[in-house]
Amino acid sequence: MSEIRIEKKDVVATVVISNPRKLNAINVAMWNALAHAFTVLSQDELLRCVIVRGDDHHFAAGADVEEFSTVRNTMAQGIRYHTETIAQALYAISHCQHPTIAAIEGICVGGGLEIACACDLRIAAPSARFGIPINRLGFPLVPGELQHLLQLVGKAVVLEILLEGRVFDAAEAKDKGLIHRVADDVPAEAVRTAKRIAQGAPLAARMNKHLVNRLAAQPEPLTDQELREAFAFLASQDYREGVQTFLAKRKPVFSGK
Repeated sequence: MSEIRIEKKDVVATVVISNPRKLNAINVAMWNALAHAFTVLSQDELLRCVIVRGDDHHFAAGADVEEFSTVRNTMAQGIRYHTETIAQALYAISHCQHPTIAAIEGICVGGGLEIACACDLRIAAPSARFGIPINRLGFPLVPGELQHLLQLVGKAVVLEILLEGRVFDAAEAKDKGLIHRVADDVPAEAVRTAKRIAQGAPLAARMNKHLVNRLAAQPEPLTDQELREAFAFLASQDYREGVQTFLAKRKPVFSGK
């Protein structure tokens, strides 16, 4: 069963991404549930911190590709899927008034890495694996999601991650600035971190988050034409080849068309 669970203990809430059969790949219902969960948690004045983790020792393997043929098969669907469904979830996470911690074990790729990057702090196990290997699926990272990653780690790192599509370990992720620290026992370290945050003044923590978001550089929004150009890949042969070969578990052959 795929679901988003919320667990609370004292002043700390934990959001669990659960779809273990698919390494916690995130379907539309789960993206919507994430947005709802963080919207509700942000309004809970008794909370001091929110931890995000995946079920069964994996964080999340990105979006559920098996849904693509029905939820992002046309440009209109693709724009709606990314600018509404995924964007609303990432916005709710990044704009949660409480400090957030991503507790990362196992696979953390694609949309899973985007969720982690939307959190304030990221703690990972040495064996955790990171990347955005969507070049093998025949499509680029869409503008809104690219912007968030770009602001976090910068142009050089983003281009390396996207152009190579390589999956790398926690030590390299820390070197790239994707995560803050590596811990052998991630759940325990996440709880310790949450307790340290909870001991601080909550109003100060919330204002620090607000001001950091407010003062971070924001580029001019894309024009409608630029947005449509960014989603033109949905009509390409390479996109069809990438998705079909991913589901068939065979190597894609891209034509550049």
